[in-house]
Amino acid sequence: MKCNIGKTDRMLRAIVGVAVIILGVIFNSWFGLIGIVLLATALFRFCPAYFPFSIDTSKNDDGTSCGGGGCGCGK
Repeated sequence: MKCNIGKTDRMLRAIVGVAVIILGVIFNSWFGLIGIVLLATALFRFCPAYFPFSIDTSKNDDGTSCGGGGCGCGK
């Protein structure tokens, strides 16, 4: 998997993911599972929905580090 999520995108996904999980727990809703998906894509820095459209928000990053997370981009 090639990293296709940049730093800003990653931070937003993590913050929104945590918020959605908390709201899912508070309201006892399955909607909170969407937050897990957002956190997972932030962790692995790969979004399968970006792939078919060739979206890459990491292009503007400095390129020195992929940030870990096991994305396998080789950086």
